[in-house]
Amino acid sequence: MRLYLLALNPTDSVTEGFLPAAARLGLDVTVLTDQPDAHRAAYPEIEVLDCDVRDFRAVVTRISTRHRPDAVFTNSDHLQTQAALAAQYFGLPGKDWRATLRSKDKGEMRRHLAAAGADTVWSAEITGPAHLTGPLVVDAPYPCVVKPREGVASEDVVLVDTAEDLVARGKEILTRRPGAPLVVEEYLPGELLTLETLGDGRVRHVLGGFHTELSPPPYFIEERLRFVPAHPEPVVTQILAQLDALGVGFGACHTEFVVHDGRARIIEVNYRAIGDQCDLLLAQLLDLPLFEHILRTHLGEPLPADLEFRRDGAARLEYPSAERAGTLVAAPAASELTVDGVHLTYRPLREVGERHELYRTNRDYLGVLRATGTGQETVDRVAADFLAAQRWEIQP
Repeated sequence: MRLYLLALNPTDSVTEGFLPAAARLGLDVTVLTDQPDAHRAAYPEIEVLDCDVRDFRAVVTRISTRHRPDAVFTNSDHLQTQAALAAQYFGLPGKDWRATLRSKDKGEMRRHLAAAGADTVWSAEITGPAHLTGPLVVDAPYPCVVKPREGVASEDVVLVDTAEDLVARGKEILTRRPGAPLVVEEYLPGELLTLETLGDGRVRHVLGGFHTELSPPPYFIEERLRFVPAHPEPVVTQILAQLDALGVGFGACHTEFVVHDGRARIIEVNYRAIGDQCDLLLAQLLDLPLFEHILRTHLGEPLPADLEFRRDGAARLEYPSAERAGTLVAAPAASELTVDGVHLTYRPLREVGERHELYRTNRDYLGVLRATGTGQETVDRVAADFLAAQRWEIQP
């Protein structure tokens, strides 16, 4: 059976998750990407084809002139609609392209949720500098958040307190992203949480979620996450109802939301498996063939009505990050060890000798630590001790 996998940059989810899972399922994989050299270097044994994967028409053409497809899949935020349209074209199982578009386009997500009566958030779009001098700036409920309409990874997401701040921040982002629409929306207070789900269009399983600790405002950088085996049932019910309103229910979905005074409100929907190695941790912690299940749904195989997985695990992810621009001159190597029953996996995300600017996003991550065990206090202590013993040095 032939799986077409759409990708941009090589990721840990693909390298350590989906490709090994495809091999275990006996699938022949063809990667379609606009960065073929990087993918061939990352996994030389896999067929890699050059393709403008951001254009669904190019994807359809590339597939139709190659092997007959049995599944079209991607775990990229940017390519969900393209993969959904290609799957639909070839009559294959996949996500509804309308739901992928609503999830990716934050302005459309707000409009659709409001029209469905699921949730109403004040939101407006900035399509150019002219919008920064009009009534939008006056009417915005301060504090509010400005961000790219189709952005990811907290890139250019910032909290603004005044009209002057909104204008200044908006101009900065538009300068970096000419032609990219922005969204301004009311700030939703509450702790940031996630819900991880897996469905086949018939049944949907809740795998748990995470509690996310963010950097101090005005930025929203995810610094650490703690696994939450089960959110309160009323909270889960509210979020699932909003996902239903969006039409989200096939394959993996990573939903970020806040809870304030008992009200759960979506921040954004990433209609794919959670990233930044959280998916690798989730599969390990739950003792669940997560990546195989995700691929099976795209092959048209139903999920079990009762999905069995471990529910007694505790976990933490930490992302040591650069605090200034410069060259990384010292950093710990990759390591894997067990301390007091806690399994630690550390992976560097930057090479020593690399120079970077300060991005105020997850591109500032220097590495990622995954810690799993059965007691949260022990997991937290062991993870903190490990990080305290490491050294990262950046020189201007």
